[in-house]
Amino acid sequence: MLLAASALLLAGCSGGGNEGGEEGQANGAVTIEWWHIQNTEPMRPVWDALAKEYMAQNPNVKIEIQAIENDAFKPKLTTVTQSGDAPDIFQTWGGGVLAQQAQVGLVKDLTNDVSSWFGNFQEVIAETYKADGKIYAVPYDAGMVGIWYNKKLFKEAGIEEVPETWSEFIDAVKKLKAANITPIALAGKAEWPGHYWWTYLAMRIGGLTEIQQAIETKNWNTPTFIKAGQMLKELVDLEPFQKGFLGAAFDTPDGEAAQMGSGKAAMELQGQWAPSVQKSAAGDLGDDLGFFPFPEVEGGKGSKNEALGGGGGFAVGADAPAEAVDFLKFISTPENHGRGVESGGILPVVKGTEDRVTDQHSKLVVEQLASTTAIQLYLDQALPPAVGQEINSATAALIAGQSTPEQVAQAITETHQAEAE
Repeated sequence: MLLAASALLLAGCSGGGNEGGEEGQANGAVTIEWWHIQNTEPMRPVWDALAKEYMAQNPNVKIEIQAIENDAFKPKLTTVTQSGDAPDIFQTWGGGVLAQQAQVGLVKDLTNDVSSWFGNFQEVIAETYKADGKIYAVPYDAGMVGIWYNKKLFKEAGIEEVPETWSEFIDAVKKLKAANITPIALAGKAEWPGHYWWTYLAMRIGGLTEIQQAIETKNWNTPTFIKAGQMLKELVDLEPFQKGFLGAAFDTPDGEAAQMGSGKAAMELQGQWAPSVQKSAAGDLGDDLGFFPFPEVEGGKGSKNEALGGGGGFAVGADAPAEAVDFLKFISTPENHGRGVESGGILPVVKGTEDRVTDQHSKLVVEQLASTTAIQLYLDQALPPAVGQEINSATAALIAGQSTPEQVAQAITETHQAEAE
């Protein structure tokens, strides 16, 4: 871990993608290297257009974009930072990962640079990008994870209402299997989609209070998290996922999103980005695609109005030019942010853009968010990187039948406690 931190620190001190060095700065030319994960429509062309418009208004600035597939982004960023480099602007989900990047000097403290316009963001989302009271990134998207479902397949299986409890959900899975319909699409190879199931079950069993307690005490070896693993195993034992799911990625032509977009699977547990990825990977379900919150667990302390979610943001490399921050201000104006919202690629985080939501599927998430009372940031982002990765890997092992609920809870606890030493 010390070696990794040292690598990140070196990355933060070495500068970003500003080509030309002192000579480039001397002649006024500035290059901004921008990494984002909107590598498909509808958002990629919006980002491309905004970059071109900014460059037209600022002829001395050149923006070099790398639109990187989600699963490839994190290892690529890790490799680049460990080699002593960092993008000027790059994707972040905030939380513990961003806090650790700030701690080792990888990202710029934006507090003074954005203080005059940071208040334009919705507060509940903006807080995710702070660490120790300082601002280290700005948001561009918001949302929640829920269950996307195929209404047509539900009807074929005789499911008349969306399940509101875990027992009703299990019944729905059994009905879908009886109708020879794959109940759930899952990207087992990616690992992170599996942690949504375990986290949500823990949230519904113990409530957000127990999640926060585990984070503070660094102890996940409790009845709540073991029970969450047991309930997830009971679901896995029903064999609800598509054939070959353990080797499936998320947004490839044969991945999780494609299973949904092609109408081969009835459900997936994903965030607000799911419909656009489904469309890009296989097809648009249109009116057949619905959305409902993760079911409550009978006798549990959690509520279906408590959501797992967050959004996307952009951090700025420690040695990025001032124009990088100015570009973030440019894309965060109500007008420019609203263009992304209208495309259906992102949900509004800038105040005053709520009425720009036109996409039918985005509206489903916005409507659900309206009744959401609290949001828990994805655990693989809320916690330090090593702990978040352990949660993903441990839950993936459980789903693959390679680990027990007790071993999952213990492994996460050991990693969390070791990380704190």
